[in-house]
Amino acid sequence: MGLSQAQRLTTTLRTPLTIGIRREDPQRIWERRAPLTPDAVHELVSKKNARVLVEPCDRRVFPPQEYVKAGASIAQDLNSAHILVGIKETPLERLLTSPATSPTSNANAPYVPRTHLMFSHTAKGQPYNTPLLASFLANPTRSQTDAPLLPSLIDYELLTNEDDGKRTVGFGWFAGVAGVLESLSAMAHAHLEIGIASPFLYTPRPHTLPSLERLRAALHDIGKQISYAGTPQALGPFVIGLTGNGNVSQGCLSMLAELPIQKVAVKDLHELVTNSKTDLRKIYLVHAQPEEYLLNTTGRKYERSDYYQHPENYRSVFAEKVAPYLTLFLNGVGWSKSFPRLMTDQQLAIALERARQLRGARFMSIGDISCDIEGGLQFMTEATTLSSPFYQVRPSSLPSHLPSVQVMSVDILPASIPLDASRHFSKALMPYMDSLVQMYTRNNFKGKFARALERATIAAGGQLKEDHRWLQPAVDKWYANGAAGANVTESVDHPTGQPATKAQHNPELKKVLLLGSGMVAGPVVDKIAQRTDVQLMIASNSSSEIQRLTSGHADVQSKVIDVGNRTTYADLIEQADVVISLLPVALHTTIAELCIEYRKHLVTASYISEGMKALHDRATQADVLLLNEIGLDPGIDHCSAISLINKLHDEKKEIVSFTSFCGGLPAPEVPTVPLRYKFSWSPRGVLTAALNPARYRLNSKTMEVAGTQLLRSSFPKIPISSEFTLEGIPNRDSIPYASTYNLGESSSMRTLLRGTLRYPGFSALMYCFKSIGLLATEKTVQFDRWASFIPQCLGIHLNAPVSQKDIPSLLAGLVPPSDIDSFTHALEWLSLLPPSTIGFVPSPMPPIPSGPMTPLDVFAYLLSFKLRYLPNERDMVILSHEVIAKHSGPMAPEEVHTSTLVTYGTPKASAMARTVGIPVAIAALSIVDDRVPIRGVHGPGDRSIYPTVLDGLEEAGLSMKESNIEGLLPSIVQKRESITGGGGCSKTRATWTVELAQKVSKNR
Repeated sequence: MGLSQAQRLTTTLRTPLTIGIRREDPQRIWERRAPLTPDAVHELVSKKNARVLVEPCDRRVFPPQEYVKAGASIAQDLNSAHILVGIKETPLERLLTSPATSPTSNANAPYVPRTHLMFSHTAKGQPYNTPLLASFLANPTRSQTDAPLLPSLIDYELLTNEDDGKRTVGFGWFAGVAGVLESLSAMAHAHLEIGIASPFLYTPRPHTLPSLERLRAALHDIGKQISYAGTPQALGPFVIGLTGNGNVSQGCLSMLAELPIQKVAVKDLHELVTNSKTDLRKIYLVHAQPEEYLLNTTGRKYERSDYYQHPENYRSVFAEKVAPYLTLFLNGVGWSKSFPRLMTDQQLAIALERARQLRGARFMSIGDISCDIEGGLQFMTEATTLSSPFYQVRPSSLPSHLPSVQVMSVDILPASIPLDASRHFSKALMPYMDSLVQMYTRNNFKGKFARALERATIAAGGQLKEDHRWLQPAVDKWYANGAAGANVTESVDHPTGQPATKAQHNPELKKVLLLGSGMVAGPVVDKIAQRTDVQLMIASNSSSEIQRLTSGHADVQSKVIDVGNRTTYADLIEQADVVISLLPVALHTTIAELCIEYRKHLVTASYISEGMKALHDRATQADVLLLNEIGLDPGIDHCSAISLINKLHDEKKEIVSFTSFCGGLPAPEVPTVPLRYKFSWSPRGVLTAALNPARYRLNSKTMEVAGTQLLRSSFPKIPISSEFTLEGIPNRDSIPYASTYNLGESSSMRTLLRGTLRYPGFSALMYCFKSIGLLATEKTVQFDRWASFIPQCLGIHLNAPVSQKDIPSLLAGLVPPSDIDSFTHALEWLSLLPPSTIGFVPSPMPPIPSGPMTPLDVFAYLLSFKLRYLPNERDMVILSHEVIAKHSGPMAPEEVHTSTLVTYGTPKASAMARTVGIPVAIAALSIVDDRVPIRGVHGPGDRSIYPTVLDGLEEAGLSMKESNIEGLLPSIVQKRESITGGGGCSKTRATWTVELAQKVSKNR
């Protein structure tokens, strides 16, 4: 076990050795297992002369009185125990690290280091358990002379055979047994939701019966019913797929044997499922072997030794050959990063597309018994609990017409069969307990079980064992960041769904909670993680995104939550100082209400909704700031505009014109595609924005544009940069910004306009799409081939049947003649019309939507596939204001001031992510530092906010470039003049107001 010679000299006791059986963490409500049974305790007491103490626990499968009968004592604490055994890791606040002492009164009685046995979840460097590992190691706050008396840590997971290296103490077989029952029960629930009741509705969940024998009998009765009456015809042949050949899969096979199983080969699946005469009174089992679904890309046959030496030469074809035919898939195979996944997110779409073409309910349900988060099954992103054993999986890359998949991924399955699992575990553990007793009582540490304990020891004598010394830097970093000597504990969940443990923190650290982990979260995390005096916690429903965000940030904590269930994150809000919400806008009011309840500040990048406005008085009374509109648009646009306007006001100048445009676009070098636009998420919002009405001031007139005419009311050649040309589209209602920006009465403004930037041609092409009904939302379409999409949209738009041959003449009548060529080319590029150019090869199309959808939703689905950013393509963000100001007086000269930001995406983060995420982080840190005194619901317009944000953006390389031309008379400012453009470029141009007015006048 790695004890030093000095330790071994002090380990011979004059009193019986004391063994303590811990009570498991109370937060693990389903943990009823015990490491040692009463029979094992009786053997230790009667044959080994050991003293056994048992912490009381009414949840444990063996009642306290059974241990008392076996010779143990019930003890409220285990302070006198030398060996402490439990199942899962010990909560930090209950971990005994001081040496044990002999109960005799002899002043020379030796101190004895303790030994802890548990599944510690530290051997792989799990960051969430670094505090636990550190408790076994010498550190700067401890006297180094005490280090040899620190306890030893032995991990059950590392107990192995000498000959084959296989684990000897564990619960894998019982995970398979329980996994079959949980998966069948969850699957029956999924079938019931689609209107089919199967015999498996009566499958007992493993915790509902007291023994494995009773569970087997119940499943056997279901099997007899199936043999007699069969499974529902609507489900088709009932096929169970199984992977793996270890203890997990053997447990599965043992339980499945209670059903009328007929084994089939992978090659027979298609005939089995498609044959209408297949016997429904059997359950078909395909136990897929690696050679059946692992393909060697070099052309060689699968060989196990070659696979483990060269896993990069293999890819899985499970999604094509096996998955589509399965009614239930039981995954019992493990996975590590250097090996190919069993199924990727993309392969899930392939499997579901093929499954929906077969009869029956195919590939609706998965039991991932191995429970490797984002492992062999990339789309399995979270572990579930026995309280809520399954969830719906839908990767963001999954086409909208394909269904989600139900996954059972309970990570403590053996805990649901506590009696039989505990008996099995205790029997396997006892030989190792015998070796430990001999070590303590006879200083004899020899034999194969002793050597196995040595291999399973992670730490002893205050030092990591040689095989585990690579863990030391993480522990050192944890101490360096203020963890040493901490007296505050907090419950933290590992991103893979591991149950909560206690993480120590510096009590002076401020705590920021980030809710959400989407595309803009990366810069937020990077910015806040730079602060050594701030502890960041990320909470999201996507463990894959959490892992991406925490990569490279060892000190950032995380927890998987259910964003739809406030109880899963309310405690995190209570523990935080500042909360950042990057969740969908609809959830912000709920988050804000919790922040008010717990008196915590909130930051969001979203517009202030009516629901948020209504919380102003409550937030003020609670001394809470609910800060919104602190991203890009809204956000940086507000900060930079207000800064410029306030500076002009401080100079006693009157603002007569304010114009602002903002947009996120592909960088100019990105290859040209229809719309000259690309989407990094669903384009539905962009399409619906093209239907919004707009209102603004121009040439001292209030202009109102109906939603039907928005795309015909764009402004060409917005003069921002000489490097590329842009057009602008009015953005909703600009009039209220007279108040937001303190511009006075809107009626006194000559110009007041906020707009969206696009490349030239966007509005015209989008108008063409609208003209043929592609943006319609009132009715739905459904088709079996993409060629039918445009005829159906035209039919709805014209309220008359349309055939393929009618399309050319109809397009000529609906689309402006000047746009017909570019529009036809766009439809051909999108593969919605046959190509007119010889040799033109259409690009691939996404799968056909399976159900009825509005034309706009179908079009958004198609564009998300066709116009997505490709690798190495970067985006661009442009924000520019033009303000015309003057001193008072009718003949006072006017000045044109511009403020412009042009920035590009980087390999690490998109321009959109940086311009939204960085201001959010800056604002949150400013609040953490108590630099923002305002309370209630606000945007960033207060002087305690926007200057700090702008300074932080300048440090991040996102500063606004300001310029101005002074002394222009009102008559001169209406003419073309040479002025300095934003971003440092100079060109001859009119002021924005002139060019925009000329365009509107021409259109009118």
